[in-house]
Amino acid sequence: MKRLLATLVLVFPFAAFGADSIPDSAFYKNAAEGGISEVELGNLATKKSNSESVKDFGAMMVKDHTAANSKLKDVAASKNISLPTSASMGQMATKAKLEILSGDTFDKSYIKGMIKDHEEDIAMFKKEAASGKDPDAKAFAVATLPTLRAHLKKIKSIATTAGVSLD
Repeated sequence: MKRLLATLVLVFPFAAFGADSIPDSAFYKNAAEGGISEVELGNLATKKSNSESVKDFGAMMVKDHTAANSKLKDVAASKNISLPTSASMGQMATKAKLEILSGDTFDKSYIKGMIKDHEEDIAMFKKEAASGKDPDAKAFAVATLPTLRAHLKKIKSIATTAGVSLD
């Protein structure tokens, strides 16, 4: 037992160091989880929304974020970086909440969530583009930012039409 504990004490610091030594590992993880969540929520919107504009937006989320997720996977694979295969716990909780909503309540909650998500995504991608250490992660962030900005502009327009407050 003492030998096992001694081995664990010696091995875990190196395992933790290895994970942290990947430049921009948090960006890779957060971008992957966010992309997965956007696809899942987009699929939900296409099925549950009463609004054609929200359904269309959801379909755009599925299409655009599936493409971005694929590009991110390719970049990560070229560097032997393992990406998450599911959304974060918080994102899963958001999905679970949306799954029980319906009608206008679903639409308003989805719209507000998409505005918040895309504002946060844009901030994260701008930070990566400006100060990331991994040139491939920076290039991915730069290439993806225009799409994220277009999504935010579109969902804000939908919010205005639907009477959803942008505050």
